[in-house]
Amino acid sequence: MSDVRIIIESGVDAKVANIIEPEIEDLGYRLVRVKLSNINGATLQIMAERPDGTMNVAGCEEVSRAISPILDIEDPISQAYHLEISSPGIDRPLVRLSDFVTWSGHTAKLETHQIINGRKRYKGMIISVSGNDITFRREAPNEGEDLEFVLPINEIKDAKLVMTDGLITEALKRDKALREANGIEDENENSRDN
Repeated sequence: MSDVRIIIESGVDAKVANIIEPEIEDLGYRLVRVKLSNINGATLQIMAERPDGTMNVAGCEEVSRAISPILDIEDPISQAYHLEISSPGIDRPLVRLSDFVTWSGHTAKLETHQIINGRKRYKGMIISVSGNDITFRREAPNEGEDLEFVLPINEIKDAKLVMTDGLITEALKRDKALREANGIEDENENSRDN
């Protein structure tokens, strides 16, 4: 399964992504999303992660140190901005087919590029990925709608996990398993032992 970003930015965000993605990959991280917003004047938010889905403060600092000079030289943004490097978080954007596979069984909010079956916005539990098609299950279908629906990934403009108790539990389990696999002690357990 290809692990390239399929749901990508447009405009200035795409320009920035094209400039910084090779450097982020050279560091061993994956670019998740670039978004320029009007928060605090202007904020350039760059989400990145390791291939295993983790990201820590040291990783954010490493990415920031690597891409700041590149952004200064290339100067893709015409105004002053604050640079913010972050992990995707629990209610993360889904940008790769592998994201949909990894988070199968959890609910996502989706927006399509164009109207499909009378709508552009969808919400449903990720059921499966087959080729480039993703099957979702609606929580409460409207009259005349099927319980399950399929969207081709290239029709999805934006996708994001919905924060639920199940998602939080799953994310915490995955984080703990990755910490144990990497030999990182759980800070919360240390504080309880003291």
